[in-house]
Amino acid sequence: MSDSPAAKPLRIALAGLGTVGAGVIRLLETNRDLLTARAGRPLEVVAVSARDRTKDRGVDLSRFDWVDDMAAMAQREDVDVVVELVGGSDGPALALARAALKKGKPLVTANKAMIAHHGLALAELAEASDVALKFEAAVAGGIPVVKGLREGTAANALERIYGILNGTCNYILSTMEDTGADFGETLKQAQLLGYAEADPTFDIEGVDAAHKLAILAAIGFGAKVDFDSVRVTGITRVQAADIAQADTLGYVIRLIAMTDIEQGDGSEPTLLQRVRPCLVSREHPLASVDGPTNAVVAEGNFSGRLLFQGAGAGDGPTASAVVADLIDIARDEVGAPFSIPVAQLKSMPPTESGHRMERTYIRFTVADRPGVLAEITAAMRDAGVSIESLIQKGREDDGGEVLVAMVTHEGPERSVREALALLEGSESLTAPPLVLPILRD
Repeated sequence: MSDSPAAKPLRIALAGLGTVGAGVIRLLETNRDLLTARAGRPLEVVAVSARDRTKDRGVDLSRFDWVDDMAAMAQREDVDVVVELVGGSDGPALALARAALKKGKPLVTANKAMIAHHGLALAELAEASDVALKFEAAVAGGIPVVKGLREGTAANALERIYGILNGTCNYILSTMEDTGADFGETLKQAQLLGYAEADPTFDIEGVDAAHKLAILAAIGFGAKVDFDSVRVTGITRVQAADIAQADTLGYVIRLIAMTDIEQGDGSEPTLLQRVRPCLVSREHPLASVDGPTNAVVAEGNFSGRLLFQGAGAGDGPTASAVVADLIDIARDEVGAPFSIPVAQLKSMPPTESGHRMERTYIRFTVADRPGVLAEITAAMRDAGVSIESLIQKGREDDGGEVLVAMVTHEGPERSVREALALLEGSESLTAPPLVLPILRD
């Protein structure tokens, strides 16, 4: 090996040895020569840390120094870069991230919650130390969407970013579509297959997708990360009947994360960020995204529609994204974590979307008695909602309830809200209505 500085190994401290951490070690070993050629120097793990030292992770850890206090890895003179794969928005992960950047060591992380909540502060530390903060693996697993937005679309003003950002939800919804099973049954199957956690709340309630969306919005629109302004609705209330009705209408149901900028008339721009299940036309590229796959669509003013699609999780894809960031660091590529310096990121108030035009699917669960349908249609009429189609279907499991589903003509969002407000408290409704917007092409 040459004695030139360029040939010196990039020495890595790795915190977190779960499936992704072990995957990083395997990838570094399997593709060692290829990675050295592409990075311009070897990538070598020198120290590791995790909660349980005795656990068998399927990789040989004897070559590496074990560090009980993971934050101490940032202080080691034999470490050039720190990789954080512990998870959690605060606690040990955040302590390690802060320590590494303050010490002037680049940080690579797959921790979307930490970046969504503390990304701005960490980016400021990285800029102050003139080191890289990389988080490709935090969004959409092995899909290079962070790099794609930060670099590939750099010449464009982005108009909209949206997509499928949670593999657990996508597996559940597409499996319900294929099998006709209901939500609870399909969730149990997803847990047995490892596609859903024992506690799946963050996934099925849309929080995981919201973390990722907040990161993409910052990168794509030069906005300050604002997770608290993401409006989130999960998939727990989607029934097999909704999946079947969507199919009849020519749609599938997917959990869609979407963000765009709205330019006011002479006022400051506002940022829309929301995660919600939507009806997606079978002609749309996202309709064919099934199983635990992720996909992101970015629409640029010169590039047009771009689609990023691939595995959104798993040891191999996520490890691939981590190591790709390490290669950038080995090449001395720094760059602003959110595309532009933190001082230039804009604070954008959340968009009030009531005036936005959309078609909507609404499903009511109502008592099976005369006058209910008239009550619903009267509320729609009084709020100015035009009904395109309406289907009434009895429930086989409960003779006292009926499902009433409708699709509205295009109209302002606030009109649907007003109609539902008129029906609030009605004894005719036995459950809150389910409102699913129809994704525009």
